[in-house]
Amino acid sequence: MSDTEESPSPRGAQPLVAALAGERTGAGAGQEPRVTAFDRRELDAILRLYGRKVAEGEWRDYAIDFLKDQAVFSIFRRTTEMPLYRIVKDLRLARRQGAYSVIAPGGMILKRGPDLDRVLTVFESKRSLRLVQA
Repeated sequence: MSDTEESPSPRGAQPLVAALAGERTGAGAGQEPRVTAFDRRELDAILRLYGRKVAEGEWRDYAIDFLKDQAVFSIFRRTTEMPLYRIVKDLRLARRQGAYSVIAPGGMILKRGPDLDRVLTVFESKRSLRLVQA
């Protein structure tokens, strides 16, 4: 096989780029996309939060899974452990509870809603107010 030839792909295989983008390759006009994925704006918000937490030394690794019905961004303290948190985009819940949720290690949903930026506020540090005597 020469350098210019493409390797044969299995029948019906979807190109990786199209699968990650959630495109409707091979799907009819009325069918659902084959893969749920985060768009550029969503990934930007998640990665900004992730970068800040890495700089603070709280998080060290992540994984992204694009499934048929969910996109999952898993956050790890160490690579060999269970994820500390999972940020999930589930389009089936978009009209009822909101497409986005943050899930703790035990499976407890910390926050859920239709707006990713608002859901990610669960990671913001709580500032305490003190009463100062004058």
